Amino acid sequence: MAEKNDGEIGVVAGLVRSTFLVNAVYAESAREYDLTAQQGQLLCVLMARPYGMSELGATLRLAKSSLTGLVDRTERNGLVERRPDPEDSRAVRVALTRRGGRLAAEFYEETCRRIERLATGLTDAERDALAGLLGRVVLENNTPAVFPESDTGDPAGRTR
Repeated sequence: MAEKNDGEIGVVAGLVRSTFLVNAVYAESAREYDLTAQQGQLLCVLMARPYGMSELGATLRLAKSSLTGLVDRTERNGLVERRPDPEDSRAVRVALTRRGGRLAAEFYEETCRRIERLATGLTDAERDALAGLLGRVVLENNTPAVFPESDTGDPAGRTR
């Protein structure tokens, strides 16, 4: 949908353009931590717990070959490691290394701060309304949680 005469945009344009905006912030933050945006996502997902490769592929929406390459590169950088799956001797789980955990926490907090600044022109009520509407959109579309669920910059979801 094209922009309306009063400067407002439609839902499709708003969602698409906001995706580009958030992705640009995410990529900029990742570069500063010597990561790719996908490596940053991988680290953030793994903050919660180790994942099996199939589950990780579904969460990140990556094909098996793309995921394998991503994990290989991130493992070579010493940020993740493959561990035997205690429930399936043929499978592995991907987990953060100690160094990866520290980097993930720093990257997560900084990226949250940058994304938070995108909405500084909104009132508290507008921010609440936006959060509620976006929350409904992602939940109704079964969007996997890639970033821990928090607006506070705290991966455990605690308020500060």
